[in-house]
Amino acid sequence: MLLAWLVEASIGWPNWLFERIKHPVVWIGTLISALDSRLNRTQWSHTHRYLFGVASSLAVIGIATSLAYSISLALPNSALGFAGEALIASSLLASRSLYTHVAAIFGPLNEGDLSAARTAVSMIVGRDPEHLNEAGIARAGLESLAENASDGVIAPLFWGLIFGLPGLAAYKAINTLDSMIGHKTQQYRAFGGFAARLDDAANFVPARLTALLISTASCKTAAFLVPLREASSHRSMNAGWPEAAMAGALNIRLSGPRQYGEKHQEEPWLNETAMDPDAATLKLGLAIYLRAMGLTGVLVSLGLLSVII
Repeated sequence: MLLAWLVEASIGWPNWLFERIKHPVVWIGTLISALDSRLNRTQWSHTHRYLFGVASSLAVIGIATSLAYSISLALPNSALGFAGEALIASSLLASRSLYTHVAAIFGPLNEGDLSAARTAVSMIVGRDPEHLNEAGIARAGLESLAENASDGVIAPLFWGLIFGLPGLAAYKAINTLDSMIGHKTQQYRAFGGFAARLDDAANFVPARLTALLISTASCKTAAFLVPLREASSHRSMNAGWPEAAMAGALNIRLSGPRQYGEKHQEEPWLNETAMDPDAATLKLGLAIYLRAMGLTGVLVSLGLLSVII
């Protein structure tokens, strides 16, 4: 897992490779879409759609996990096999791409080009960016940075360290299922209900670990206190932890009201009495993210040394 992370942090998933074979998450997504189109029929009862959703979720997770396990068995028990497994595992981590996408928001936002900043932020968030001001764009970027530090880095590492490549693949399948069908809408409330609850369970520990890493990396007392005080008020039982830690670390307010298409959602603020973020705050958030990732690397390395010794 350490080697996989070093590979991912160094080169990510190159565009030329994506153009040729796409990405493992895209493959998982294609399978989910196929099952969704065939088994999530609005004319069926809530119970039937829920049961088909359970079956679909278990099938996707089972296929991803079995394929990863088969690859692990097929690779030779040698340095070449070790490197090959690490290379495959690297495709299921996202620390580099997360930093790149959020950093892409900072440039135009810092230059006052809100149109380009909105385009950049639309690549990583689901809310409507068209009416976001500087604070709204920076807030969306920081929330995505904090939440995806857990979903895209810490959680995959956590399950990969425990169960190897199969555990990593299983987690990515669960997380992709939640992203695609785990919505509280009329279309997916039944079909994606099981996937959403499974994702909550899979991210319970990693989300709190991420909050602790962000808090420690910031060296700010508020970064420890805000999650303990306010994370439970967030719409997500897990995302509120790293987001609240980031809010406390930067002395800003996050979450709050937001727009998804034509739907306006009133969400409680995290660290409400603090100031709104701006481009400079977004840059500081990226620095904290890098320090948190460095701290994670140190901890994983120490764990490796303890095993070797």
